[in-house]
Amino acid sequence: MIRFSRACSAPLAALPLLALLAAPAIGQRTLPKQVASTKAAPQEGASTIVDPATIKVDTAPWLFKGSDIPPDTAWNFGALRNGLRYAVRRNGVPPGQVAVRVRIDAGSLNETDAERGYAHLIEHLSFRGSKYVPDGEAKRVWQRFGATFGSDSNAQTTPTQTVYKLDLPAATEANLDESLKIFAGMMSAPGINAQGLAAERPAVLAEQREAPGPQVRLSDARNALFFEGQPLAERSPIGSVKTLEAATPESVLSFHQRWYRPARTVVIISGDIDPATAARLIVKNFGGWQGTGPNPADPDFGKPDPKGTPTAAINEPSIPPLVITGVLRPWTYRDDTIIFNQKRLVDLVAMRVINRRLEDRARQGGSYLQASVSLDDVARSANGTFVSILPIGDDWEAALKDVRAVIADAMATAPTQAEVDRETAEFEGAMRNDVETARVEAGSKQADDMVQALDIRETVAGPQESYNIFVDAKKKGMFSAAGVLQSTRRVFKGDAERAMVNTRVADPGAAAKLAAALNADVSKLAGRRARQSKVDFKDLPKLGTPGKVVTREAISDPGVEKVTFSNGVRMLMYANASETGRVYLRVRFGRGYGALPSDRPTAAWAAESALVQSGIGKWDQGDLDALTTGRRMGLGFDITDDAFVLNAITTPGDYADNLALMAAKLAAPRWDAAPVLRAKAGALAGYAGFDSSPDGVLSRDLERKLRAGDPRWGPPTREEIEALTPQSFRSLWEPLLATGPIEVDVFGDVKADEAIAAVARTFGAMKPRSAAPVVAPATAFPAHNDRPTVLTHDGAQTQAAAVIAWPTGGGTDGIAESRRLDILAAIFGDRLFDRLRSVAGASYSPSAVSQWPLGLKNGGRVLAVGQVAPENVDLFFKLSREIAAELATKPVSDDELRRAIGPMMQYLSRASSGNQFWLLQVSGGAYDPRRLDGARTLVTDYMSITPQVLQATAAKYLQPAKDWTLTVLPKDVAK
Repeated sequence: MIRFSRACSAPLAALPLLALLAAPAIGQRTLPKQVASTKAAPQEGASTIVDPATIKVDTAPWLFKGSDIPPDTAWNFGALRNGLRYAVRRNGVPPGQVAVRVRIDAGSLNETDAERGYAHLIEHLSFRGSKYVPDGEAKRVWQRFGATFGSDSNAQTTPTQTVYKLDLPAATEANLDESLKIFAGMMSAPGINAQGLAAERPAVLAEQREAPGPQVRLSDARNALFFEGQPLAERSPIGSVKTLEAATPESVLSFHQRWYRPARTVVIISGDIDPATAARLIVKNFGGWQGTGPNPADPDFGKPDPKGTPTAAINEPSIPPLVITGVLRPWTYRDDTIIFNQKRLVDLVAMRVINRRLEDRARQGGSYLQASVSLDDVARSANGTFVSILPIGDDWEAALKDVRAVIADAMATAPTQAEVDRETAEFEGAMRNDVETARVEAGSKQADDMVQALDIRETVAGPQESYNIFVDAKKKGMFSAAGVLQSTRRVFKGDAERAMVNTRVADPGAAAKLAAALNADVSKLAGRRARQSKVDFKDLPKLGTPGKVVTREAISDPGVEKVTFSNGVRMLMYANASETGRVYLRVRFGRGYGALPSDRPTAAWAAESALVQSGIGKWDQGDLDALTTGRRMGLGFDITDDAFVLNAITTPGDYADNLALMAAKLAAPRWDAAPVLRAKAGALAGYAGFDSSPDGVLSRDLERKLRAGDPRWGPPTREEIEALTPQSFRSLWEPLLATGPIEVDVFGDVKADEAIAAVARTFGAMKPRSAAPVVAPATAFPAHNDRPTVLTHDGAQTQAAAVIAWPTGGGTDGIAESRRLDILAAIFGDRLFDRLRSVAGASYSPSAVSQWPLGLKNGGRVLAVGQVAPENVDLFFKLSREIAAELATKPVSDDELRRAIGPMMQYLSRASSGNQFWLLQVSGGAYDPRRLDGARTLVTDYMSITPQVLQATAAKYLQPAKDWTLTVLPKDVAK
């Protein structure tokens, strides 16, 4: 498996509404509270600690067997006599961290009909307790080591594998040894007993209950159609209520002993430790593990059935109309060779040519909002070419025909060489960037990449080797127009074809209409291919004479420089090459939410999808794409409490032009109508989905409720979406882009004088800007309510959500206070999780968080939320108020405080090794020096927190008379 940048292998336009089509992997995000059961009973074949010197290890690079791709010498491989394999390497990003992955080659496709959900259930039980740790203690051990559970310690079950993950901060030989010992016990002898099963089964059922129903039904229907006759058709990792309720310790243990065995296990470590030490500890802890009984053969995942049902229709009103088609071929194992990867590169170029044409057509306005084609190996069950289409409105037939016309044109006539060269340049630019930034690639990513390669039965190649394979393909002339045409024709041929449509309104004839639309003549619908624009940075709108530096001030700790230019623009710069080949840009301008009115809705919500996309000067979005082909540049947009923000991650060779692009966006914005209308259509398409679940209702309504109805926050209402026009969008944003102070932040691998000169030529050359008044800085918190505010949803009758919040504060004067609240919320959430989940599985993953807006004087809150069954809403509020009262009246224990502060300090230690961390800490400091001061006190603010300080903080804010509550209930229950 050579490296394909996600930017190159993904569709050109993100498809958030279609992302729900992916077969879900089930992840155990959090860990349970200790119950009556203790350590797991001894099991036959369980792992025992051994002397590594007594175990023979074959160190041949087993991953590369059958491949001519040169092995990545940074990886050290080993195979033990019990069949277990490992792959370890040194990586110092971030310093001190070690990423551990334990992969079991078994997932939901290894289950029988009576075992559905067992693979995921065992994942849960393994974390509860095992041979070496009592029930629930693994979480606490890793917290004491500085790991944040749910993010640093986690697991995931898919159809083909179960992966246990740990990112161990401040790793030492001792705590890595202890962690591997725990993992060895979890794999070989988890707590599969009556007590553990009785405690964890409700949590698994709660996870199933809280899943978004429409998306799950859509995914299940897709799998049932596309993989008819194959196990994947009905093997969602979550399983079924029937089989989970019928599970016994004996039946679950039988599954475990069959599939959890050394020969199906790979231990992966990438981190800041000697690889020889890591390998020795793996052998020590896993070398004594022996499987129980004979090693089973791999199950047969089947092949796509050419005679299967070709089309199907479903009716999910809360999901937009959409069409999914697939051309399916059998998945077969192939040696991961150089030529195999080079041919796949040509296939991906072919897909990108089609996707660009589809995106160009969508941008011009037409029958569909988004469409894409992709290649995928699905759960080792099929190799497929998939097409996803999100129509505008309900006319999915027209959208399907238009997309088919683009694909048919691509299959009939070769692309121009210019089209091929453009997509090839994108690949080359991304691969070069991977080579240049290889030194700062995180160990956790390397470990995850190895897991992915194992799952699809491929190798891993380093960035340089991947680039060499790409360059060799270019030299061979593989990226020709004729070659891409041949690839296009090949990937749209297969053994079986499937198609599914979702309609908002039930239509008994939809499947037949779908079949007709798939066979309709589309030869006259292709339209004219868009010409590639010839654009150059020298043709950007002129800005003026480069600005002069008025002041340049070095600010020690964290070591930034502050520069002021003659036109008033200010700059923060951190010239630090620790992240080789990476430069972070952040441009703050105007007043953000403070510049928006609080007494009426505006078109501000559409900016994320339409402002940058509206173009610059005479150039539209397509021109800008052509301008940046093959380069690592960005133009993201965001609204913060006190500023609007343009941002990008770029390179030392590209950041100066990226700054020019950003400055031109402010100085000479273009106002194309099409992106605004597309944003409107997208918002309308997804709006019905909010009502389908408690989570959807919260994502739509909670933020605005917490701001006492302030229309600046939260998604727009349907009426606000309908009111959007290109004219209203421009009338709001044109003056906002032209006014207010500008701060340019340049952090990363730059030379200081060159970076200052680049800003002088761009933002420093702009005309002085008029002040931007703060229209509505304040934000209110809702008044205390004796009974919860009730919202309703249209989803399952078993789903509800509950929220409790207390007001706090805001502003940079209270940075130290905000950090005390961070720790308070962490302990609150830990207690709530333990109590609510351990009570009959009342909630799968309740949480608590503190939010303190630095750009506003108020608006902060401590917030707790949980998805529960309707009958457990009162329990959520009872437990939350009990925890609040305890925190306000009793100091926390030293151990509990250490388990909250320790992970935070380890996070800061890891994150602070990167430039982006410091950028986000001090951004805005050119105008508000308190942000710079806050960065200096980051560690001391957290380390000065004591149990008594935390108790006083809780008593100050978690007052019963100030809390506000909300619940989301099914409509029938709320009546």
